[in-house]
Amino acid sequence: MRAHEAGALHGELGSRGPGWLRTPEDVNALVPHLWPEGVARAADGALAVGDLSVTAVAAEFGTPAYVLDEGDMRARCRDFLSAFAGCDVYYAGKAFLSKAVVRIIAEEGLHLDVCSGGELRVALSAGMPAERIGFHGNNKSVDELTRAVEAGVGRIIVDSFQEIDRLSAIVRSLGVSQKVLIRVTVGVEAHTHEFIATAHEDQKFGFSLAGGAALDAALKIIDEDVLDLRGLHSHIGSQIFDTSGFEVSARRVLGLQAQIRDARGVELPELDLGGGFGIAYTTQDDPSAPSDLAKRIDKIVSDECETQRLEVPRLSIEPGRAIVGPAVFTLYEVGTVKDVDGIRTYVSVDGGMSDNIRTALYDASYSATVASRASSAPPILARVVGKHCESGDVVVKDEFLPADVQPGDLLAVPGTGAYCRSMASNYNHVPRPPVVAVRDGRARVIVRRETEDDLLALDVG
Repeated sequence: MRAHEAGALHGELGSRGPGWLRTPEDVNALVPHLWPEGVARAADGALAVGDLSVTAVAAEFGTPAYVLDEGDMRARCRDFLSAFAGCDVYYAGKAFLSKAVVRIIAEEGLHLDVCSGGELRVALSAGMPAERIGFHGNNKSVDELTRAVEAGVGRIIVDSFQEIDRLSAIVRSLGVSQKVLIRVTVGVEAHTHEFIATAHEDQKFGFSLAGGAALDAALKIIDEDVLDLRGLHSHIGSQIFDTSGFEVSARRVLGLQAQIRDARGVELPELDLGGGFGIAYTTQDDPSAPSDLAKRIDKIVSDECETQRLEVPRLSIEPGRAIVGPAVFTLYEVGTVKDVDGIRTYVSVDGGMSDNIRTALYDASYSATVASRASSAPPILARVVGKHCESGDVVVKDEFLPADVQPGDLLAVPGTGAYCRSMASNYNHVPRPPVVAVRDGRARVIVRRETEDDLLALDVG
């Protein structure tokens, strides 16, 4: 792609939202809402995070690396707690979980959602109080359920009639009480990718509201009087910007609350509306602040409770992506630059789909910038690709980078805190990158880099 063509292409493609980080006129600019609060360009043109240059991070820890601005993540925790005062804020651990992250959210006063025995073990090993843990999953094993009950997990979100029976048997055998929520499939078509929409009828999660299974599940638990039914749970999907889906979901779930009250005289004291709040990956994304989300969701719940003549239940929400996603960027080193004349320039980095599968899996859009220096070169339209043996190994589909981008440059991709490390793989036997937390000018490894010896350790030959 010729540099002089970039402006015309921006006009042609920009409205389609392919992932522009900035206008082609300034390839050095950082759009603030795409980056952690502590990231800025230093006097030498390199990015700095928490007063530490990314060149120093790369020199000490190597690339690729996930870089976490710990101060930014803590601030996002506090923002949600402040906005949703009087509610329980559960960090959705599936976005990214490690012992250090557990300690951060525990110190900041959040609760934690887990959805596997492995995530539960990480949470407990890091000292998360069990009563502040919620356990999700559509197919929890007997072993996982037993471990959760024995640990004293605060709530288990039941997802099937088989699970109700399994959990009831475990609780009886242990002679304890266990609080549960019922996951309700409310039939909401969230405006998001098909693979991360979770409340429409044709999918694996929860009890159908329209088919009557959700009401049957609630009455079964109440009538058997083995489990302590605290409330209902709904989750409509991920990367949601429009609160209209939450409005429909809350109205339908609270309608079910009223049905349960009318059938058994029981008003359930809790309501969990899930998470899925969207973040900015490109300039096309416009997420709401936690304070705005809280105002709208509070009004939705209050108005519907008044309509149904219900007491307002204690609300829970489950932000994961919205807390850790913007707090992390991935740092790569450029290996090759290939100009495919008349089409585009391919900039290859030393990671790819093994550390960020979302572009290939969800057609996700990302942004990127040269991080080790500023440049006065004209812009070119580039595609940032990985090192894997797949043509679909794309990190950033379209981005303006300086025409002098070259091997050895550091490249930073913002918004990679959620699901990138969690879904990372060893495809092509590539070891997974480390997670490096930076705070007050100091960096520490919170998840170490894998080595080829780690890969061989599992291969018993």
